Amino acid sequence: MRLILLTALTMTAFAANSVLNRAAVGPGLIDPVSFAIVRLLAGAGMLAVLVGLRHLSTGRAIWPGAKGRVAGPLSLLLYLFGFSLAYGALHAGTGALILFGMVQITMFAGALLARERVPARRWLGSGLAFFGLVYLFAPGSGANSSLVHAGLMAAAGIGWGIYSLSARGASDPLGATAWNFVLAVPVALLVVAALPGSPDTVPAMAQGLLLAAVSGALTSGLGYALWYSVLPALGAARGGVAQLTVPLIAVAGGMVFLGEPLTLRFLISAALVLGGVAIALKPPRQR
Repeated sequence: MRLILLTALTMTAFAANSVLNRAAVGPGLIDPVSFAIVRLLAGAGMLAVLVGLRHLSTGRAIWPGAKGRVAGPLSLLLYLFGFSLAYGALHAGTGALILFGMVQITMFAGALLARERVPARRWLGSGLAFFGLVYLFAPGSGANSSLVHAGLMAAAGIGWGIYSLSARGASDPLGATAWNFVLAVPVALLVVAALPGSPDTVPAMAQGLLLAAVSGALTSGLGYALWYSVLPALGAARGGVAQLTVPLIAVAGGMVFLGEPLTLRFLISAALVLGGVAIALKPPRQR
């Protein structure tokens, strides 16, 4: 029961990132770039504190090694900025579904490029998930009305998929995530400083800054730390299936807190995407 409750809390934290981002960026409480920067800073601070406390209590090394320290921060930035910019128009549930579908497709493509053996069920599941995303983008859908924002969320999904691929086999997932956040901060600040001023940028209100900080420190920083603590007990297969609930929790949060509608198209698309991912993640039958 404890494992179930902790897993449910972690999935709720992941889904809350979509709701918090939409709640802050959608009504213009803060511009998307500022939200991403504040989220990154708050997440880096929280994760650095967690790694420091672990070092003091256990003596475990702070530096996790150089492997993945380039791909990790860069793909993390693609995810963070694409994620924030997309929620200028997308509903929380729609954005989470696009993100989750693209993460799985990216990881499937990564397996192909690495010449890993891909069983038939993963081909079937990934194809079904891809068809679900195509249906979501079909004429008349909310995603279709803003293809630019849907494309930004797809880019965020690719970024998170690459991030996940780069983190596979990490001996210290928490330390690796903390350093990816920390190393991404100066890169993000340099990129933002080099960009010309945008006329769409709005002054950040206190409420928008608070939502960004909560998203970074709590639902990202603490959420990732909690996920790494429960994942070994869940196992990879059950952990992957557990993440299928994230888009559904996000759409529920959007309905309750943001007044977003639940459409038949979203339900059909969610069934296709999440069903496809469930098939792809199903472990082989043991003889």
